[in-house]
Formats: sequence, structure tokens, C-alpha cells
Amino acid sequence: MGHWWYRNIVEPGKLPLLLALLSFVMSFLVTRVITRLIRAGRGPFGNVTPGGLHVHHVVPGVVLVIIGGFGAVASSAYGAGSLVSAVLFGLGAGLVLDEFALILHLDDVYWSEQGRKSVEIVVLTAALVALVLAGFLPFGVNDLTADERQNRGLVALNTALNFFPALVALWKGKARTALFGVVIPFVALIGAIRLARPGSPYAKRFYANRPRARAKAGLRAFHHDRRWAAKRRRFENFIGGAPDPERTAAPKEPPPP
Repeated sequence: MGHWWYRNIVEPGKLPLLLALLSFVMSFLVTRVITRLIRAGRGPFGNVTPGGLHVHHVVPGVVLVIIGGFGAVASSAYGAGSLVSAVLFGLGAGLVLDEFALILHLDDVYWSEQGRKSVEIVVLTAALVALVLAGFLPFGVNDLTADERQNRGLVALNTALNFFPALVALWKGKARTALFGVVIPFVALIGAIRLARPGSPYAKRFYANRPRARAKAGLRAFHHDRRWAAKRRRFENFIGGAPDPERTAAPKEPPPP
């Protein structure tokens, strides 16, 4: 075990990344537990409101990210400073991304349907970092040999060829596929080949005068969402808590004058 740990984690310099990932996940999970207790009115916790101003936890999160980021830049890659900075950065990133939806909408949508974006972005971030930690490097450059890495032109070509399918998948409205395709090119290739999502820039550009392709894309998206949307919602509710019913329901139309 000790040899494996040194060979796969310490020697390649992955220990700071591992600590950042663990502290990131822990920060998010602890924050969600506390906010759910506050929401239920249980436990000793409460919102921080000095002078009547609600201070969201994204604020200390930003401070920790800044301290951890600058600390990592100023520290040696194998020194204790880099490890401490990695932990601080992970803790701050967990606090920040837990309120990603607030930053995106510039509104307190934490317990609304829009607030699900925070849970989704945290899960995606943790999964991507775990993939990089496991050895998948962006754009598949890790597939090159040591001699090939010395040829910068070959590295640039390899990066471009692997980046293109991810870009096409994103153009087709498949953001998750494109995101994972950055570190696993084969995933992006599947997203680039298959039909685009309805409403995506690609569909608007190429399906406007192709009713059969537009109908097929809509039907495929319907079946995909019917199969996976409910499961994804249950998973997000389990991790982050269900949105408030009154903030999930569709807004009522105003009565006629």
C-alpha cells in the first residue's frame, strides 16, 4: 500500500490535487447538511446576518479560494505550503460552487428549481477532477509518449484533434458530454456524431429546413429525458435537498383586468 501510494500519488505530484478534491467534496457535503438543518429549523445552526445583512457562504468561499490559489502559486510543488493551499482552495471551491446558481442568476435561488444547477456543477466538477486524478489528462495528451511530448507541433495537433469533438458536442447542446469529452475524447466523439439537442445552436442552424431530422432529434431528446431526468432529480434531491414546492411550481398568470 505504501509503495502504491508513493508511486501513484506522491511521486507524480498528485497529493495536492487529491487533498483539494477531498476537501472540496467534504466542504460541499457539510455545507449541504448545515443548510438543510437550517431549513428544517433543527440544530444550533442559523444564517449569518450581521446588521440584518444575509452573508451567503459564497463570500468566505471566495476568500478561501483566493488564499488557496495564491498560496499554491507561491509554494513549492512538493512542500507543505502547497498541501495547505490545496486544502484551503478545495474548501473554498466547495462553498463557492454550492452557490453557483446564485452567482449565475444573481438571485437567492438556493432552494428553487434553478438551484439544482449548483448540485449538478459540483457533481460534474468532482467527477472531472477525479478523472484527472486517475490519470485522464485534458485532450488526451497523456496518450503521447515522452518522445512525442517533445515535439510541440505533435502535441498541438493532438490537442486540436481531441478538442474538436468536444466543441462540436457543445455546439449540439450536449454540455455534459462535451465537458467529460475534454478528458475522455471518445465520449465527446459520441456526442459529436449523434443528433443535436432541440434548441441547440447546431439544431437551429442545420435542422431548420429538415423536418425529419428535427422531429427525430426531438423524439430522441424526449425519450432520453424521460429515462434519465427523474433519476437525476432524485439523485440531486438526495445530495442537495429538494427545492421548495412553492418555488418549483410554474408561476400563475395574473387575473384579467
